[in-house]
Amino acid sequence: MKFEDLLLEIGGFGRFQIFILFILCLPRINLPMHFLLHNFLAATPSHHCAIPHQEAFVNLTMEEVLLISIPQEPDGTYSSCEMFSQPQFHLLLNSSLQPENNSIIQHCQHGWVYDHSQFTSTISTQWDLVCEQRGLNQATATFFFIGVTMGAVIFGYLSDRFGRKAMLLVSLVFSVIFGMLSAASVSYSMLAITRTLTGVALSGVSLIILPFGMEWVDIQHRTFSGILTSIFWSIGNMLLAMVAYLVREWHWLLVAVTGPCLLSIVCLWWVPESARWLIANGKVKQAQRHLLQCARMNGRKDFTVSPESYSYISLFRTPVLRKISLCSGAVFGVAFSYYGMSMNLTGFGLNMYLSQFLLGIVEIPAKMIMYVLVNRVGRRQSQAWALILTGLSIGANVIIPKTFTSLRPVVAIMGKGFSEAAFTTVFLYTSELYPTILRQNGMGYTSFVARLGGALAPLVFLLDEVWRSLPEVMYCGVAVCCGSVAFLLPETLNVRLPEGIEDIEKPAKSTCRNLTENGTTTSICPTHTKKKKSFCRLFKSSVYAISTL
Repeated sequence: MKFEDLLLEIGGFGRFQIFILFILCLPRINLPMHFLLHNFLAATPSHHCAIPHQEAFVNLTMEEVLLISIPQEPDGTYSSCEMFSQPQFHLLLNSSLQPENNSIIQHCQHGWVYDHSQFTSTISTQWDLVCEQRGLNQATATFFFIGVTMGAVIFGYLSDRFGRKAMLLVSLVFSVIFGMLSAASVSYSMLAITRTLTGVALSGVSLIILPFGMEWVDIQHRTFSGILTSIFWSIGNMLLAMVAYLVREWHWLLVAVTGPCLLSIVCLWWVPESARWLIANGKVKQAQRHLLQCARMNGRKDFTVSPESYSYISLFRTPVLRKISLCSGAVFGVAFSYYGMSMNLTGFGLNMYLSQFLLGIVEIPAKMIMYVLVNRVGRRQSQAWALILTGLSIGANVIIPKTFTSLRPVVAIMGKGFSEAAFTTVFLYTSELYPTILRQNGMGYTSFVARLGGALAPLVFLLDEVWRSLPEVMYCGVAVCCGSVAFLLPETLNVRLPEGIEDIEKPAKSTCRNLTENGTTTSICPTHTKKKKSFCRLFKSSVYAISTL
């Protein structure tokens, strides 16, 4: 008997499941606060070269000092990275006569002066990560996502080996430790290392929460639980805008977005381990205790009642699972385009705090629409077209002229909505594609691929020096290609979660079969199981069926 039939008897979606989902959604709020923190942590305010010996110009206004010391760009703004080797006093008479002799222009020699009207301090102003050091500033996000990439492999394997709850707790504890160490960083090297380790730790939270919650709910509410969990990401996205607006100093900003993890650690005490995972790993007595707790909390009557080892290699040993792994890995390229858009707040022509809030709030209706579509159209079509429309929206903004200042933000926000819809679907979809014994390994592998995309996304911004629209063209192309690959994946709408590899390779034509136990043959038909069977009989049958995988 399949685990879903046991869930139907003890309550597949009652007070117990709602309680668990609510607690699991709390750490989900924290994720975007760290994943998108680079927008504010490494923000670069307007700046110009520091001008030495300003006391010699006491009779000049600050604007006049800048005029004779800093060359102007074609749009009339002062250069951020260059200065005159000698004061150009003739510009006081006619500022339009900019020197054509580049020999008198040099890079900043005495540091920079920053505009602190918007930020008290960021890592850019702390360590002068501008101009020639601009790449190090963008690399901060890459270091974080490299950590997330490594964490996906580590926690994907460990959570299938040692359990969902234990690894989620480990992930949260280390997130707090490394998050606080990041806030206490005294050098760029220390920040780079601690942010990388924070990414490793938070990867476990990102990876485990959604499958953990889905393993406790029945088929009918699987989509709802996935969308609900994803909505809390959008809430965290909007809260990030508020927190960053209130906290303008980067040390305290890191403390503010890390602190809530402590609440999640405390609340996790009341969340039981996944009974589905416990049964699949032969821990029957512990699973029975949790199922009894579920039955009682859902108002159902009480009942009474050596696994094989798998690894990432198992994802590629059999043909159907190999195809699923390769295609789902490609589909997770959605992260490349998603973070490419999410980390370009200044490219929409709006205030960056407003941009962050709008990009967060647009995700909620996108998730609501996807909730309807994945249940009506199916996972595969929804996933594919969400990705393709994301790419087309990004591509449209490459073509739309800069002068269309109202249209460009609208198209960008639509693209962000499509990308979030694709991201929401891909986690739900991938969780349903892999069997219980390999689900976290599968999620770890696909998340690994996604975080590679997330790590590369901020570095692609540097290609705007080659061609200004090259980053957007790359984000567009990857999204469309990934959407096309999604058509190759199988549909999982209203399909039972697979429990063993054979459920993937050779799906049964009929769910009815005979079960032989202790010399007695019993006809088992999960779809038409009679309610009069005792909970003990149902539980033993489920354990026996799963243990034979």
